[in-house]
Amino acid sequence: MNEVRAARRDATQRLAEAGVASAQRDAEELLAHVLGVRLGELALLETLPDGALGEYRSLVERRAAREPLQHLTGRAGFRHVELLVGPGVFVPRPETELLAGWAIDAAREVQGAADRPAVVVDLCTGSGAIAKSVAHEVPGARVYAVELGESALAWAERNLAGTGVELRAGDMATAFEELAGLVDVVVCNPPYIPLAAWESVAVEARDHDPTLALFSGQDGLDAIRVLAGRAGTLLRPGGVVGAEHADVQGESAPAVFARSGRWTQVRDHRDLAGRPRFVTARLAL
Repeated sequence: MNEVRAARRDATQRLAEAGVASAQRDAEELLAHVLGVRLGELALLETLPDGALGEYRSLVERRAAREPLQHLTGRAGFRHVELLVGPGVFVPRPETELLAGWAIDAAREVQGAADRPAVVVDLCTGSGAIAKSVAHEVPGARVYAVELGESALAWAERNLAGTGVELRAGDMATAFEELAGLVDVVVCNPPYIPLAAWESVAVEARDHDPTLALFSGQDGLDAIRVLAGRAGTLLRPGGVVGAEHADVQGESAPAVFARSGRWTQVRDHRDLAGRPRFVTARLAL
């Protein structure tokens, strides 16, 4: 009997019954975590070490109760970096990798055209995912990040240690005053869920992600309004800003920038599923 295959099959069935959309993938991720192997190596194994099945079943039950997978493994992959995550910090989502990719491309463009380090500011950095990715993929860039939540800041400190990113505790509304008019790229994954939408939020996020990272006023746009003002202060003329938003904010989020009259090239971008996902704009010259 192949113990590994049987354990994975039973776990997949348990997670599917619990309503976990990615049941098979999560079952495999958890088993690889318990066994200390890569996902691709699971197919090569047949037997389980002593105690592994009990540990695995315990983690599967916690996932069935909708505890985030990343809290159970303690790690989250994001583009080309790995992040430490757990209770108290927003778990980075795959769709945010697109926003990070935009910021990376914008920073590279600056360094190619101006022959100097790009200055990038990540507001609401959370785990430090975007800031770490920019620092990793754009060598020489000067990357700054700020986080208001105390618990999230502790995770960001661990993830950004040794990266060269300058991390600070603070509110994005007032962060980096000394950089006013000197920044090339401002990027932000702000809270954007309307308060009234609490019940519709996925259990993993609603019960485990920090409230500070999720909700933003009655229409979900309060933080984006603050961002538009702060980015306008930090950026050089011609500098760019990018911000993630909810898929129902494909028109309302860009309108925040368009209405102010300070921004040009206001554009919304879709994710890989074709849903509105993030807005970008350029500060007028």
